[in-house]
Amino acid sequence: KGMGELHLDIKVDILKRTYGVELDVGKPQVAYRETITKLIEDSYTHKKQSGGSGQFGKIDYTIEPSEQNAGYVFESKVVGGNVPKEFFPAIEKGFKVMLQEGVLAGYPVLDVKITLQDGAFHAVDSSAIAFELAAKGAYRQSMSKAGPQILEPVMNVDVYTPDDHVGDVIGDLNRRRGMIKSQEAGSTGVRIKADVPLSEMFGYIGHLRTMTSGRGQFSMEFAHYSPCPNSVAEVVIAEAKERKANK
Repeated sequence: KGMGELHLDIKVDILKRTYGVELDVGKPQVAYRETITKLIEDSYTHKKQSGGSGQFGKIDYTIEPSEQNAGYVFESKVVGGNVPKEFFPAIEKGFKVMLQEGVLAGYPVLDVKITLQDGAFHAVDSSAIAFELAAKGAYRQSMSKAGPQILEPVMNVDVYTPDDHVGDVIGDLNRRRGMIKSQEAGSTGVRIKADVPLSEMFGYIGHLRTMTSGRGQFSMEFAHYSPCPNSVAEVVIAEAKERKANK
């Protein structure tokens, strides 16, 4: 965690040469996320009867995008006793558990607001577990209708290059779907700052050294999540389905 490709290559080499450990090194994985783009108003009833007391919980709710970086927001606008307050934590928990796995590719879901508008309960059959299951069922019912979207991690990339390779470096960053933010000329070269999707940065150190005759350097750190282009999202979803099928 927190290591770049060069660090990992060095560690793998040490394990092989020093300890004789042969490693099967896989392709780096990108930590994608999911979110939604539409407001959905919906209702869900969890009802189960199997002798003796049953399970009952009905919730009316809205699911909508929250502000960026707000995370998961839950609130209740229920007035009166249609859904007793003692069941609110169970409903909140049910949605929170389900948000760990998005409906498109199974990645955690970011920045969603869920509002409990109303509902109903049964004096005998309602319980915390019944309302938690109602929330989980509501998630499965509604999330695919709320405009789900794949998000990709975008990195702050800081590149140093000699003057005579600036054009090549900028052109390469643009091809990697990068957005150039600034250029700063120094006494021995140019510092370029850009936002670039992490998925486009694998193998960059070797490519940069080739472009700059070994004189280029770079560093990067996480900046934010941003919606994927459709072409990228389609690949991410297809790969997730393939992994699930191979389990």
